Amino acid sequence: MSAQTASFAKNWLFGLTTDSTIGKEQTSPFHSSALRWSLRWWGGLLLWLLLVLPAQAAVELRVAIAQGNEAIRVGSSTTGIIRDSGGQALYQLPELQAIILEADNNMVDLTNGNQTLAESSAFWLEPSADGFVWIGDKWYRGRVLVTLADGELTAINYVDLEDYLYSVVGSEMPTSWPQAALQSQAVAARSYALYKRSRNRNPLYDVDATTTYQAYKGIAQEAASTIAAVDSTKNNVVTYNGEVIEAIFHSSSGGHTENAGEIWSSDVPYLRGVEDYDQNAPVYRWEETFSLDDFSSRLGNMGTVRSIGTPRLTTQGRVSSISITGDNGTQTFKGSDIRSALRLRSTRFTIRLNEDTNQVSVTGFGFGHGVGMSQWGARSLAEQGWSYEQILEHYYQSTAIALLES
Repeated sequence: MSAQTASFAKNWLFGLTTDSTIGKEQTSPFHSSALRWSLRWWGGLLLWLLLVLPAQAAVELRVAIAQGNEAIRVGSSTTGIIRDSGGQALYQLPELQAIILEADNNMVDLTNGNQTLAESSAFWLEPSADGFVWIGDKWYRGRVLVTLADGELTAINYVDLEDYLYSVVGSEMPTSWPQAALQSQAVAARSYALYKRSRNRNPLYDVDATTTYQAYKGIAQEAASTIAAVDSTKNNVVTYNGEVIEAIFHSSSGGHTENAGEIWSSDVPYLRGVEDYDQNAPVYRWEETFSLDDFSSRLGNMGTVRSIGTPRLTTQGRVSSISITGDNGTQTFKGSDIRSALRLRSTRFTIRLNEDTNQVSVTGFGFGHGVGMSQWGARSLAEQGWSYEQILEHYYQSTAIALLES
């Protein structure tokens, strides 16, 4: 570290950002919405408690926000403390200022864009006074750790589980939906996060911010309705035989959800197919049309497709597998492979080859894997007056809503 840098390290990190938008576009969420929603909106306290699970301390969830980066820009809405991997406080970062972390072999460099200020295996940024952290291009509650994984940077948001859910509910469902639907999403998402956390084998994080787990887009997706849904169901989880379940959910099943064992290799009693009420979903029924050349090329080294066989279906009509013959022979595809290759909404589809027009038409139903709670179905049931407890116990068979004591 140069003498100039060492001297600088004794002072606050003023003027580090070289991006003039930090004080404009990036700070606007605080003044227009995020700070306004930072108050807790407590809803009703009606709970249908069939059992009480053992007490546990407040959960701080580790959420991977960015992975595989060479550089990550972070900041804070209030004065932030920057610490090294050992927890030693290094700097105070003024509010709405940015700092850049860069991967450097086996170390992380703390830089101002022009010079390296410190090196460590990881750095923390902790906002003061209930501030928010800025990671990449979004604001989040909690604090952030930037560390290395396979030589590249990973930014991990350490956030209270309930605060995390404020955003997840709004990231997974429109915030204008009925409160019972949002409450169902809150309890399902809480259960899912705790289930994944309890079985996590990743040393760095519990879940990521994508739909690989469940969508988490920061405070921009919060609203009074999502905060109320989370607060009014605080500590509520879905259980089976006294254990928190993997509360899987999807957008729309197309009329009937699926048994987990028919979609994946393992089955569980609470993820059984049930009647859905998603007929009003815009994705309830859909159609796609492909030219024969496009369809054939998407399937790989098939040559031109000449015929499409009769598919093997699940109980509820999803394609488990299907044989397709092309110039280069016949191949059997999984329904999920066809869905991925054609970018279809679900595996509940039928394919028809029209040799006269050299087109392939696909008619399908629903959006997603079809297992667990249907979000559009939950909306419909909420509009019919169902409570969130009733909705959850419909989609997760033989389960009970329980309260985690705090």
